[in-house]
Amino acid sequence: MADPPREGGGASRMGGEDGSSQPEGAVTGPPRGAPGRRLERGFERALSLSRVVVVVPVVVLVLAAISSFALGTEIFVRSVASFVEESHLTAHNLGFLLLLTDLFLVGATLMIAAFGFYDLFVTRIDAGHQSLRLPGWLRMHDLNDLKARVISMIVLVAAVSFVDDVVESKASLDTLYIGVGVGVVIAALTAFMHFGRMDEGERS
Repeated sequence: MADPPREGGGASRMGGEDGSSQPEGAVTGPPRGAPGRRLERGFERALSLSRVVVVVPVVVLVLAAISSFALGTEIFVRSVASFVEESHLTAHNLGFLLLLTDLFLVGATLMIAAFGFYDLFVTRIDAGHQSLRLPGWLRMHDLNDLKARVISMIVLVAAVSFVDDVVESKASLDTLYIGVGVGVVIAALTAFMHFGRMDEGERS
């Protein structure tokens, strides 16, 4: 006659007292709420909140943009008299207008960088009211968007600065050297932006 099954033998073969099926010798992770897991979650939360530090460069960029706008406005106000006295457009006045354009473009570039940093690292800019929201072209979805917009503005600023130098300069050879340097910089930035988009498309 066969021996009766020993009491508790089935439970030992099934794995544990709670009836869960686990192979013998299996290594399980730390239980929920373990100190190591809580520490990991706390660190991840702190790391996520550290994005708020990006507000510092955002504020600095906005203040720098306002300073650039203010400087351009102040130069224009001080020079209105010379515009009124001269009835025709001279090279000096044309260079002056290009200088103002350059200052305002620099301020716009700084503002775009500020919007991009905040939109990418902190949160989407959404003021609630339709008229206060950012235009579609200014919304940043990834770092490539920010890079493309800033590089485009840098190219524009470099082109305006070169035209200003051409108007004010009297040495043709120096102007040629400056033009070659500006052309090389613009070509390098354009190639960097183009190949960066190609790499992003291949990864996606």
